[in-house]
Amino acid sequence: MSFALGLTGSIGMGKSTTAQIFVDEGCALWDADEAVHRLYSREGAAVEPMQAAFPDAIVEGTVSRDVLKQIIAQDPTALKQIEAIVHPLVATDRAAFREQTKADILVFDIPLLFETGGDAAMDAVACVSVPADEQKRRVMERGTMTEAQFEQIRAKQMPNDEKCARSDYVIVTDTLDHARAQVQDVVRQIRAGMADA
Repeated sequence: MSFALGLTGSIGMGKSTTAQIFVDEGCALWDADEAVHRLYSREGAAVEPMQAAFPDAIVEGTVSRDVLKQIIAQDPTALKQIEAIVHPLVATDRAAFREQTKADILVFDIPLLFETGGDAAMDAVACVSVPADEQKRRVMERGTMTEAQFEQIRAKQMPNDEKCARSDYVIVTDTLDHARAQVQDVVRQIRAGMADA
């Protein structure tokens, strides 16, 4: 019997780093973004249905995220169509991971966990968090987007306070050592609970 832990948090909060700490503690990780990447890659399950719906989005046998972004910018209704294709495929990928993975704790790294209702399928949820000014500093330091793009992404995500309030665990990622100590504590609590069950 394994324990399903949802891991969520807004952009720039340190989720990827935190996910890796869970792996270091012997947990198995399923990453929603990586699942989409697999589905979009050559021979991926999303290529054929995407080709039928958006032929221009297929570049060299793979689904181009850049072209999809352009399509959505020109036609906002396209996003719903894309989600209707991708979400069921992602759910299938997640279910296969759940079935095939033997670790005691399965961590599901899902940025929009609450927004998509994915928290209902989890035994508990951990949310990574830092103050808003630190979040913005981290994202801007990456140099991959403008301030306007960052604000646009943040506006689409559930407010951090609300995510934290709805989570069973909040992991503050102000420093790596602090994050690691909190992850170790969460893993200890879950394993203790499983031993008692």
